[in-house]
Amino acid sequence: MIDSLSKALFHSLAGSQTLQRIASRYGMRSAESFARRFIAGETVDEAIAAARTIEADGKTQTLDYLGESVSSIAAADQATRAYLTVIEAIAKAGIGRNISLKLTQLGLTVDRATCVDNLRRILDASGTHEFFVRIDMENSPYTQVTLDVFETIWQQGYRSVGVVLQSCLPRSAEDVRRLNELGARVRLVKGAYKEPRGVAYQDKAGVDAAFVDIMKVLLTGGTYPAIATHDPAMIAATCDFAAKQQIAPKSWEFQMLYGIRRDLQTSLVRDGCGLRVYVPFGREWFPYFMRRLGERPANVGFVIRSLLREG
Repeated sequence: MIDSLSKALFHSLAGSQTLQRIASRYGMRSAESFARRFIAGETVDEAIAAARTIEADGKTQTLDYLGESVSSIAAADQATRAYLTVIEAIAKAGIGRNISLKLTQLGLTVDRATCVDNLRRILDASGTHEFFVRIDMENSPYTQVTLDVFETIWQQGYRSVGVVLQSCLPRSAEDVRRLNELGARVRLVKGAYKEPRGVAYQDKAGVDAAFVDIMKVLLTGGTYPAIATHDPAMIAATCDFAAKQQIAPKSWEFQMLYGIRRDLQTSLVRDGCGLRVYVPFGREWFPYFMRRLGERPANVGFVIRSLLREG
C-alpha cells in the first residue's frame, strides 16, 4: 500500500508542469546541483563533455537521450530526429559511439509499426558511423514486445544492436538462452521497476540468485555481455566466476549509472575490469528522475546510501 501511494505521488510530481519549470530553471544551474550529479545535462554538448571526462578516466560510456512513453506519432518522430542529431554530434565529437534508447520513446505505445520504422531510421544512421545501439528494457508489460521488436530487426540484418534483460523476471532465464543462440549482445540488470507478484521475484535473494545464474550463462555463452550492477556482492560473484572459468576480461564488461558509486567505478577500472557508464541527458530529466523514484521508492534510499558510501 505504501509503495502504491509513493508511486502515485512521484508520478504526480513527474507530470507537474510547474515543478518541471522550476526544476529546469534551477536543477541544472550549477555543477554542484543534486540533479547534475546523476544527469549529465540537458544538451548533447553537456553529455559529450561528461563522456570525455569518463573516457579520460579509462572508462567507456553510452549516452541516453531521455524520454519515454510518447503519446503521438509526431512526438515519436521528434524523438527520432533528436536521436539522429545526437548521433551526428557524437560522431563529430570523436567520443565512443554507443547510445541507449527506449522503444516507448519511439512510439511503441502509439503504433508498433511506426516504432519499428523509427528504430530502423536510427539504426541506419548509427550504422553509417559504426555505432552500437542498446534497446533498454522497460517494465514488464513491454518485455515481450521489446524482445519481439529486437528479433524483428535482428532478422532484418541489423547486428550492431543489443537489448536488456532483468533478473527480477523469472522469464529471463529462458530469454537469455534464446538471445545467446542469436548471438545478440545482452545487458543484464536486476530491474528498477516495481513489478506485481506472479511476474517478478519479490525478494532480494530471489533477484540476486537469478542475476548470478543469468550472469554465468552470459559469460560462458553470450556475445560480449554487459553485467550492470552496483551491488558489491554481484560484482564479486561475477569476478570470481570469470576468474575460475578463465574468461578473458576483454570479452565482457561491467556497466554502472552516471554518478552512482563513482568510487567503485574507479576501483574496478584500477583492477583491470572493463567499465561502461550509462549517461542520461536531456530536457526530460525531471520526469525521468521522478518516475524512477516512483517505480521503486527504495531507489531514494539507494541514492542516499551511494552518496554516504562515497563520502
